[in-house]
Amino acid sequence: MRILLLSQYYAPEVGAPQHRWSGLARCLTAAGHELHVVAPAPHYPHGHLLPEHRAFAPGRTHTGEHGEVVHRVRFRPYDERVRPRMADEAVVASAAVATVRRGLGGWRPEVVIATVPSLPMLWAGGRAARHLGVPFVAEVRDAWPDLLVVADDWDHADAHGRPSLPARAARRGMSALSAATTRLQRRADAVVVTTDAFAQVLRSRGVEPVHVVRNAAHELPGWPDRPAGAEHHDDVLRVLYGGTVGRAQGLATAVRAAALAQARGVRLELRVVGAGADRRGLEALTRELGAPVVWCDPVPRSRMTEHYAWCDTVLVSLRGWAALEMAVPSKLYEVMGLGVHVTAVVAGEAREIVEGRHAGAVSTPGDVEQLADTWERLAADRTLLEVPALGRAWVAENARPDALAEAYVGVLDSVVTRRGA
Repeated sequence: MRILLLSQYYAPEVGAPQHRWSGLARCLTAAGHELHVVAPAPHYPHGHLLPEHRAFAPGRTHTGEHGEVVHRVRFRPYDERVRPRMADEAVVASAAVATVRRGLGGWRPEVVIATVPSLPMLWAGGRAARHLGVPFVAEVRDAWPDLLVVADDWDHADAHGRPSLPARAARRGMSALSAATTRLQRRADAVVVTTDAFAQVLRSRGVEPVHVVRNAAHELPGWPDRPAGAEHHDDVLRVLYGGTVGRAQGLATAVRAAALAQARGVRLELRVVGAGADRRGLEALTRELGAPVVWCDPVPRSRMTEHYAWCDTVLVSLRGWAALEMAVPSKLYEVMGLGVHVTAVVAGEAREIVEGRHAGAVSTPGDVEQLADTWERLAADRTLLEVPALGRAWVAENARPDALAEAYVGVLDSVVTRRGA
């Protein structure tokens, strides 16, 4: 099958969306499918093209790591604020449509996929598919448009506590944007989501067909098959967070909880490996509280092995937004698949998965004292860090990359067949 993907994020950038589609690309190309990708020149999370990525500048076409063909389009530089990032997404979406209209070197897809995050990419995918006369699949990895309800919380406040994205201005467009997003979802030939909970919500709004293809748990190169922390001989509780340091993750709770646990006499270190819109503010909060938090830059996936081997428990965190109760972070599958203890600051479906498989300790999003209590208990009784094999078994059954890629191809086959019938 000939598949065209439109995405705001793609390798060699580091992040959950990039890793997710790198894994899918590997499985799809290995199975003999042709994959072309339209994506901007790599500029996440810094907002600009780094010198080492000049070979992927706008206008370039190159072969990806797994044999996929990547067409690079222009972008708009941005900083950590919301509005410049939204402007960048609009520029990338328009450039993606223009690239498709100019032709892809004579190559023609049988189906177009547009992946979210980046709402404008849904519009771009629909336009590209109509231009090509092929089916359109909307891949909605987050709970859109439901996340628009909390748009007032996306941006940072200034030094005086005033939101830098005016709330009134934000609210004016959110209702219209929410309605437009739902219309785009209804017009798609199929919608792919990652959780049963969100699939049910979309179906209740008249979006059909909706398919659930969960995030995958990919193997970690060089990961030892042993309990985390097995070689630790001191009484420091080592907590790792690896991933996006963004608005949805709510990591201020973790920083405050680490400071509170330390004040209670708990020997603890929280290591954060990642970047994102909230990092600068959280680093300032760390200094202000004297919290035991060490900030590390993002690393390639191959280097995450050393961080996982260092830790006793891995923090998986989301804010307490209703829309995020329908989300399951891909990091959760990865950690459970490795057999490492999880500190899960989550609600909804993600909480049910952790509790049902005894994969770790669960804390309510936003509850600083509860999270500090959790870490205090783990530090005092390290037997609580031992997790049964239930989590790994569940991941093997529900989040195997090859099985999920096969399920995805089944979705694509169904829309192509239906369009041709």
